[in-house]
Amino acid sequence: MAKHSKSQRILTHLQVWTALDRLAERAGFSPSGLAKRAGLDPTTFNKSKRITGDGRERWPSTESVSKALAATNSSIETFVQLIGDGARGSQSVPLLGFAQAGAGGHFDDSGFPTGKGWDEAALPSASDEHAYALEISGDSMKPTYRDGDVIVVSPGTPIRRGDRVVVKTTGGEVMVKELKRRTAKLLELQSVNPAHADRTLDANEVEWIARIVWVSQ
Repeated sequence: MAKHSKSQRILTHLQVWTALDRLAERAGFSPSGLAKRAGLDPTTFNKSKRITGDGRERWPSTESVSKALAATNSSIETFVQLIGDGARGSQSVPLLGFAQAGAGGHFDDSGFPTGKGWDEAALPSASDEHAYALEISGDSMKPTYRDGDVIVVSPGTPIRRGDRVVVKTTGGEVMVKELKRRTAKLLELQSVNPAHADRTLDANEVEWIARIVWVSQ
């Protein structure tokens, strides 16, 4: 009779926590930022919480994972994809310098990338086939985004209050802000840089708005 080797644990402590880190990164958050967005204690996903005082592994609760998925509009299938060796699968998405985004010819009326002048970037797979990347230039978005950071924008992803978004006005201005409030008539935006003023735009001033779903920092 053949001997069976000792079965290996299919899911490891490291894999689950790494998947949470990647989930946060894709959504543009730190682990503590993701926890706050999910309505949890800000330290819930911190590295210091992953091992108990006596050295035992502490696993995230099912409830905390569920809330993190809801906060990032992600499915359990997405979380599974972030686990394991295959989690860093990538795809090529159109890449454009942020300073160029205000010029005409790069987007259609819905905010989807179009026309010439785009480069390509290999980044984590995005569920939106129209996703694209913008490379930040300058320091106007510090401390949230720095010069050289690449943000992935998804025109097809639903937007909720508190999301970080890219907005293009009918006047050709392109900005990164946090959505405070959106009505049929107004768009209220909070600046990601405390040194810059918040903005309120009339709906007819907004050409398109799209959510930031990932950032490479």
